[in-house]
Amino acid sequence: MTNFLHYFQIADADILIRILVSIILGFSIGLERELTNKSAGLRTQIMVCLGSCIFTILSIYGFSTAVSLYPMGDPARVAAQIITGIGFIGAGTVLRQGLTVTGLTTASTLWIAAAIGMACGCGKISIAIVSAVFAIAILVLIRIFEFKILPGNLKHMRKVKLSFVCKYSDYEMVYKKLIDIFPEIIDYSYKTIDDEADYVKISAKICSCDKAPVLCIYKKLDDMKNLHSVSVKEIFD
Repeated sequence: MTNFLHYFQIADADILIRILVSIILGFSIGLERELTNKSAGLRTQIMVCLGSCIFTILSIYGFSTAVSLYPMGDPARVAAQIITGIGFIGAGTVLRQGLTVTGLTTASTLWIAAAIGMACGCGKISIAIVSAVFAIAILVLIRIFEFKILPGNLKHMRKVKLSFVCKYSDYEMVYKKLIDIFPEIIDYSYKTIDDEADYVKISAKICSCDKAPVLCIYKKLDDMKNLHSVSVKEIFD
């Protein structure tokens, strides 16, 4: 029993350190995803990083006897399949609605978490730690750069359809004010809705970079008291 414990402590101490580091680094990436309320958070990132580490360790050391018997064998074959497997998990985090695609960044963090886990499994702890630090820095700093420095980035552009009714006598004033408030109008149309042409229905499509474009447009229309039946909705085409 003593010999067994001695063997376990000496032979596997380095491997246990690799596994522990993979858990810590997976936690650090998962924490950033969790704080930003993404689908793949703490547990997912930790399990991906840990699983990749264990598969890599098994790929290197688990088949050492087989390699000695069959020199033409490939000890990295199991580790190579990690990349394919992570592709299936990452695909589950990607969502598409119209022209809007979400979840690509989360899918990429699963990919880098797997790479970090593989680095841990190979014993390249320094590479794993540096990679994790860079990954977290990119996730945090680039997000700040996109929203602070590039507020008009087309990636965040959304289309919103605005419809409302106003009196024909107010139409010219409403049109001018609409252009002043929303210079980013990309489509505009109007038509009379009764036989006497007293009322006009106006429809417009607007591009917005706001996180909540519908709410922001409603707020901008608060000052226009002569509007009726206002409808604002985000569109995906």
